[in-house]
Amino acid sequence: MFKPYFYSLLVLGLSFLVGFIIKKLSKTKLLYFTKKFNLKLSERSINQFTNVCFFWVILIGIYFSVYIGRFSFKFNQIVEKILLILFIISLTWISSNIIINILNSYLQEKAEIPPSVSIFEIFVKILIFFIGFILILNTLNINITPFITSLGIAGLAIGLALQDTLSNFFAGIHILMTKQIKPGDYIALDSGIEGFVEDITWRNTTIRQISNNIVIVPNSKLASSIITNYFLPDKELAVLVQLGVSYNSDLEKVERVTIEVAKEVMKEVAGGVPEFEPFIRYHNFGDFSINFTVVLRAKSYTERYSLVHEFIKKLHKRYKQEGIEIPFPIRTVYMRQ
Repeated sequence: MFKPYFYSLLVLGLSFLVGFIIKKLSKTKLLYFTKKFNLKLSERSINQFTNVCFFWVILIGIYFSVYIGRFSFKFNQIVEKILLILFIISLTWISSNIIINILNSYLQEKAEIPPSVSIFEIFVKILIFFIGFILILNTLNINITPFITSLGIAGLAIGLALQDTLSNFFAGIHILMTKQIKPGDYIALDSGIEGFVEDITWRNTTIRQISNNIVIVPNSKLASSIITNYFLPDKELAVLVQLGVSYNSDLEKVERVTIEVAKEVMKEVAGGVPEFEPFIRYHNFGDFSINFTVVLRAKSYTERYSLVHEFIKKLHKRYKQEGIEIPFPIRTVYMRQ
């Protein structure tokens, strides 16, 4: 009488042992193939997959132990459906994690988008879990046709009610797919807001200013703004410094001294580009000075502050040594007798 139950418990215990062995072997093999074929699977994803494999073996063990135990037909049917639902849930969960891991690797390598972009993770999870939910309804013999019909009507109503939210969502996808803005870029909006893009979520984009404040901008607002991306097409950029010297100055000497100081700064300051050849361009006769522009080059937008800071200090000191005058504003007034 107790033999079926004994065999049932034995099969269940063996399933735990087999599951543990498969978990260890699959982890070793996956790590090996990941390194050999560069599969872009993280150790976390591998651990998640091996844990799910262990769980699946336990589900199979429970199924056979119930079959061997000679329980009632109705009880077996209930257990089978529960096991199938648990399998679908676990398959949905591990599939979403693996797809997100592969998608993040692709976006980082091919599209140059960092893996912190949560909008893709949310979209993938919603899609995969929705498919899993439909499969569970089908497993429970629930007719999904009326459900899908009512879901379509409800989706239309929700779409009208959440028009702003959906516009932000699709605007975020458009921003990422065009690759004009991505997390890590330094941007400036036409409204005057500027800073590093921290993340692009399903609703808004987070911008961290140099002052370390966080600005949250809705994706639809960002998509309709005029934006300057200081990291495109390259992080390096020209730095223009406006200067003026006295009309009595020797312009050849001014040019030579200024370029010497600029070269020195470009090599000494960490934010400068040492191989760049700085130059100056005279552009107009001002009210009290001859004005010109010095062109330097910084490695990134934020590096330009330290570059200009050191350049002005060194140039002011050198002009004093060379006797080059930086004039004050002068206005001549003629008095009629």
